[in-house]
Amino acid sequence: MSRSPQRRRGRQSAGGDRGSAAVELTLLTPLIVLLLLLIVYAGRAVNARGQVDTAAHTAARAASIARTPTQARTAAEQALAADLTPDAGPCTRVTVTVDTSQFHAGGVVRATVDCQLDQSDLAAGLPLPGQRITATASAPIDVYRSVALASFLQQPAPPDGLAWRAVV
Repeated sequence: MSRSPQRRRGRQSAGGDRGSAAVELTLLTPLIVLLLLLIVYAGRAVNARGQVDTAAHTAARAASIARTPTQARTAAEQALAADLTPDAGPCTRVTVTVDTSQFHAGGVVRATVDCQLDQSDLAAGLPLPGQRITATASAPIDVYRSVALASFLQQPAPPDGLAWRAVV
């Protein structure tokens, strides 16, 4: 007689936990999905940052090889169009700004790339914010490379005592 009440207690305690795993899974599934979306969101942002950095370096390098400031801007835009387009890349809007204020032999060219990252396609119905990613890169102009005469005339005057003297 004493054995049957013990078995009932065992069966009753096991029967009371039935379905609890399904309820726990149902409650945790939205949190798991949200965590996965956060991982993908961060991964896309890191990937876009790398692409924008690379595009800025490529644009600056292309601008530093040009012979005139106008050609430098055109070369930077062409390099950017090859690297980072709104159709193929993560950015919906891309702009490049080229600083040619020091465009002379031994000077520096700076390229700034601005990218508007839109991640609204990641989760329909969730208002995910877009991000603005900006990268700046500079490239030196070779000291011994010839630049166009107009660029040479824009060079700053040498400091006193270092002016060029003609030897007769």
